Amino acid sequence: MNTLTRLHVACRLMFAVLPVVTLTPNPVQAVELMKWERIPLQVTLKVGQERVVFVDKNVRVGIAPALKDKLRVQSTGGAVYLKANEAFSQTRVQLQDVENGEIIMLDVTAGEKGSAEPVKLVYESGDSEADASPEQADAAKEEKKVSYSAPLPVLLTRYASQRLYAPLRTVEPVPGVRSLPLHLPSRITTLYPAEPLEIQPIAAWAVQSQNVVAFRVRNMTSRKIVLDPRSLQGKFVSATFQHRFLGLVGTPEDTTMLYLVMDSRPENALIPEAKVSRKERGKHHAD
Repeated sequence: MNTLTRLHVACRLMFAVLPVVTLTPNPVQAVELMKWERIPLQVTLKVGQERVVFVDKNVRVGIAPALKDKLRVQSTGGAVYLKANEAFSQTRVQLQDVENGEIIMLDVTAGEKGSAEPVKLVYESGDSEADASPEQADAAKEEKKVSYSAPLPVLLTRYASQRLYAPLRTVEPVPGVRSLPLHLPSRITTLYPAEPLEIQPIAAWAVQSQNVVAFRVRNMTSRKIVLDPRSLQGKFVSATFQHRFLGLVGTPEDTTMLYLVMDSRPENALIPEAKVSRKERGKHHAD
């Protein structure tokens, strides 16, 4: 067989194989839609195969201790990735919205048979706004008025207290609540000058134009201190202590929390800390 003939045969073989490779369709994976209506959603997993739940919210995931080695959970960018390492019966998994505290419940089961297609959560008011034009969406938001069960200072104080003291599943959601960055000193000395207290800002949240800041308050003396909100210095809408008094320093009762609700930014509501010059700071260290 001469060179030209061999080349002709090779070309025929190449074009006979190529269509088989290039025309093979890629599998298209369907997405299962699940509507969240405050009823736990059933999610089945196949052991050893990962399944994605598109939440479209920034969430924290809470799982039962019994699932620690049985279920791998990863959460990022509004998606939760679930992979079962072994079979387990129906177990509750909680997804908490970081912004408003709302909890979405999944009843997860894993076995040899299960779906691998992604799950997308649909919310009661989510789709209509997503499909509307920008003008229609803005109008819908204007018309949508949020009603609260109590005055905002009460809701914010209760929310902050629950976030710091209560279990995750018991935190009552507050529509529109969001975390607030703190631009405050690590120690606040101007807030309660009547007593030698150590006061530290811990966290802050906001709803509409009102903010709540949680402070850790610690007694630095060897005597009991009765806390009086009237001794606080600054511009506040409301002030609430977690406990009415502080025990002696070194006892379990020497620390409590203070919740301040304000109309302005926290750094504008507090009296500024006195600035210490380098000369005074050096003198202090020398002493």
